[in-house]
Amino acid sequence: MGAQWKHAGRVAEGARKGALFGKLSKEIIVAAKMGDPNPENNARLRAAVEAAKKQSVPRDTIERAIKKGAGLLEPVHYDTVLYEGFAPHQVPIIVECLTDNKNRTAADLRMLFKKGQLGLAGAVQWMFDRVGVVEGTHPSGADPEEAAIEANAQDVSVDEDGVTFTCDPADLGTMNAELTRMGWTISSSELRWNCKNPVELSGEARDEVVNFLQDIDDNDDVHRMHVGLK
Repeated sequence: MGAQWKHAGRVAEGARKGALFGKLSKEIIVAAKMGDPNPENNARLRAAVEAAKKQSVPRDTIERAIKKGAGLLEPVHYDTVLYEGFAPHQVPIIVECLTDNKNRTAADLRMLFKKGQLGLAGAVQWMFDRVGVVEGTHPSGADPEEAAIEANAQDVSVDEDGVTFTCDPADLGTMNAELTRMGWTISSSELRWNCKNPVELSGEARDEVVNFLQDIDDNDDVHRMHVGLK
């Protein structure tokens, strides 16, 4: 888990799948609105589209989201709002929301944090580092270490899902472009909060935190969660 909460069972049927499509569409809308609506020229949008395709979001849904973000369809506006606090057992958490109704989102998050502790702005940010993160794979299995050096990454890690490159937030666009030039297929390109000293839990305590995070992640306005949990 670590810096960013990853929901293991994200792909599901019915309402859960619809909620996932909605969150992926929001990211496409925001990415298209903030940059070029052509994925080839917009790293964040390209990664958002690839993520949507991997989850089987229909092509017309993706195209409609891009058009919304580009202002070619009915106007849509989402605000980014951060909520900070602690999950049970003093696990620090930053919740990043994309919302078209701040009052609704604030009320929902206050309710969801009842089993934890909702803090003021800056309450836990000091426990995290702000970093740029690019996740990807290379079709010919290029050396991640060499790629990291060429792309000026600060760190690189490899797991079963692919390779994760970390950089200074200001270098995210440059690193993304350089990795793309070297033939890497980018699946995610974003800014994250990495916890400096994540909490290690096991057994019932860990299950309690996981259930708490699950409830928050199920909220439609929650876009990303950054959690200090090993």
